[in-house]
Amino acid sequence: MSSIELDDILKLAMKKGASDVHLKAGIMPVIRRHGILRPLSTNLPSLSGDEINSMAMKIMDKRTQEKFLNEHEVDLGYGISGLGRFRVNVFRQRGTTRMVIRNIPHIVPSFKDLNLPDVIEKIAANERGLILVTGVTGSGKSSTLAAIIDYINRHKNKHILTIEDPIEFLIRDRKSIITQRELGVDATGFAASLKAALRQDPDVILIGEMRDRETIETALTAAETGHLVLSTLHTLDAQETINRIVAVFDPHHQHQIRMQIAAVLKAVISQRLARRQDKNGFVPAVEILINNTRVREMIEDRDKTKYISQAIEEGQVSWGMQSFDQSLMDLIDRRLISFEEALQLSTNPEDFRVRYSGVDAMDGKKWSEGGGAVDKRVSQNWKEISEVEIEVLTEIKKRQALESKKKKDNGDPEDEA
Repeated sequence: MSSIELDDILKLAMKKGASDVHLKAGIMPVIRRHGILRPLSTNLPSLSGDEINSMAMKIMDKRTQEKFLNEHEVDLGYGISGLGRFRVNVFRQRGTTRMVIRNIPHIVPSFKDLNLPDVIEKIAANERGLILVTGVTGSGKSSTLAAIIDYINRHKNKHILTIEDPIEFLIRDRKSIITQRELGVDATGFAASLKAALRQDPDVILIGEMRDRETIETALTAAETGHLVLSTLHTLDAQETINRIVAVFDPHHQHQIRMQIAAVLKAVISQRLARRQDKNGFVPAVEILINNTRVREMIEDRDKTKYISQAIEEGQVSWGMQSFDQSLMDLIDRRLISFEEALQLSTNPEDFRVRYSGVDAMDGKKWSEGGGAVDKRVSQNWKEISEVEIEVLTEIKKRQALESKKKKDNGDPEDEA
């Protein structure tokens, strides 16, 4: 057994700029940095299933341990003083325990930090209604929601109540009062907690995810009764979002649900992460639907919902809406992403290439200006990382030596290497 601890792994991973850490039996820890999976360090040993299971159990309370033993999968939050907070998913695969850990930034990001369009601020200024943030797992939905909550918290006197699984960003009171509830710790489920929230005098309600019919119904009711409700769905764009919500209900209820959505929806913000051209992380491509009279009619009439994407493109100037393709083109113009990256993320690559056929003919040298400086900066970063790696490995070796000495003093046989 090695003496490496979870905190050692996370400390080194954060110094290397990792967004995610993978712990799997039989291999050394793996990190995701700027979207690329790579070994955390070739100097670290492979981990056994027992070691990973021990790490997982140490960060769980008794209730979470019981849930994991019964369901073989659990989500939880974990914090290390002076380092940060993490969202941890522990699960079983092929008879062993696995962990995937995501870094949550210390500071709640602003719209500017996230490279979100200016219209998001206007969306966040709504007093009531429903705002949805959608996208695949890892597309930045939680960060965008946190930025919206932070904006309201800094500018308005409200009671903001969040229901999360788990709590990610810790938000302190500013102009608003913040109540953060975590499923399994403070609450039993989204639907039940949302119903209870309506009796707790909230102005703004954040629901981590609208997972089922009951949660959706209660969220729509909350928005109808004068609350501002924010939530997420794992949908690709606004049109799919409307169809997904409606499809949860029986056919004879669907028209009523369409009418409710049309009445309370304020905006749908859909995100896809694009790799930055300078290789220094990602930037979101964002589709924005803002509800207006035309959009409302498209939501109410199922035969017109398919025209939502057209309404988005045509509403850019007068309403601040934007399609994914319009967002991607803007990112290209700002030299943040390459044409090739935009093409991969576009809704219809062939249409995108035809519409913006002149973009990929631009002078490649011009696009890569400053590349040498970028390479030099990356080299410097990895030099700093190697020094930190030595520091962490030294700590581990010291701990191993102490444990070995204790065993000798106690007359215990040493473990095999």
